[in-house]
Amino acid sequence: MRLHLLAALPVALIACSGNAPATGEGAQAGETPPSAKPFRETVVADFVSPWALAFLPDNRILVTEKAGQMILLSADGKRRQTIATLPVDSAGQGGLMDVVPAPDFATSKRIYFSYSTAGQGGKGVVLARGRLRGEGASERLGEIEALFQARPFVEGNGHYSGRIAFAPDGQSLFFTNGERQKFTPAQDPQATLGKVLRLTLDGKPALGNPLVAKGFAPEVWSYGHRNLLGIAFDAQGRLWEQEMGPKGGDELNLIMPGRNYGWPNASNGSHYDGRDIPDHRPGDGYEPPKVWWNPVISPGGLMIYSGNLFPAWKGDAFIGGLSSRSLVRVDLDGQTAKKADQWPMGARIRDVEQGPDGAIWVIEDGGESQGRLIRLTPR
Repeated sequence: MRLHLLAALPVALIACSGNAPATGEGAQAGETPPSAKPFRETVVADFVSPWALAFLPDNRILVTEKAGQMILLSADGKRRQTIATLPVDSAGQGGLMDVVPAPDFATSKRIYFSYSTAGQGGKGVVLARGRLRGEGASERLGEIEALFQARPFVEGNGHYSGRIAFAPDGQSLFFTNGERQKFTPAQDPQATLGKVLRLTLDGKPALGNPLVAKGFAPEVWSYGHRNLLGIAFDAQGRLWEQEMGPKGGDELNLIMPGRNYGWPNASNGSHYDGRDIPDHRPGDGYEPPKVWWNPVISPGGLMIYSGNLFPAWKGDAFIGGLSSRSLVRVDLDGQTAKKADQWPMGARIRDVEQGPDGAIWVIEDGGESQGRLIRLTPR
């Protein structure tokens, strides 16, 4: 059933990491000095607890702040304006989250975004969209409507996820729903929690989803996930996703339709209280990660590079590291992946995106560190 237009709801949000936040900034003992990194870092702007960034066709930049502000930044970072202040539930890991312009933004002016809200039964993540209207200083996001909300709403303030990726053909979108720190919903066929969902552009279940005949909710594309904080397509149309593991076991997954990725029955990490979780193993019925980390990196954003400024990295995955305070590169080769580089950034990296000219952009999460937007170019 179609949801009502976005109504009022509250604001603020702390970093969405399953691990203790780091403090301070700058190179620490044993870290790589800036001069040794293969890129030059240029600070473009600073924000208050930003969560995501995205580029418009005219090179301007959308940035969400956890407290509910959506900001439009000029390409050079010198001019900014708040185009929407959204009433979100910002307790814990909640707030205003992802933002992605529609594939037809040039004509439709639509912007898709996600946020957390409170409602009957507790709290959950919502997919919404609006339309950018006006010109110059009068530009604002209007016609805001909620398209889809996670089921069920549950108590608690963690593992909302809320990442958005449009299919390569622009006719559907993929939306991540975390398991909200409740474990078992990730395996529940009727819950959307702990799942990758495939939806129409209006937020309805997309036709042809793979698990309907098995009694799953019609939106479900894959299941058995924990806290999915990055999702992106590569140039060949393969869908990649990264998620935070528990105590160890952060994952990069190749998402295949209808597959079960194991949580909470299989993980290469352990429970925080030390109880063991069976590792992924051949024949267990669960899709294993292509890469996993222990110690964790606390992945906070995912981008597949396709630009020309860093030709040696074309086709590779880039992941923001929160507790690891790093930028991580994973070498992708078809359906295989292996760890490559992990550069210390001196702050928690919430999101990473590719700019129109092929530069790599990262944004710090602004919780226990800075909230800077930084452009990376070849050294």
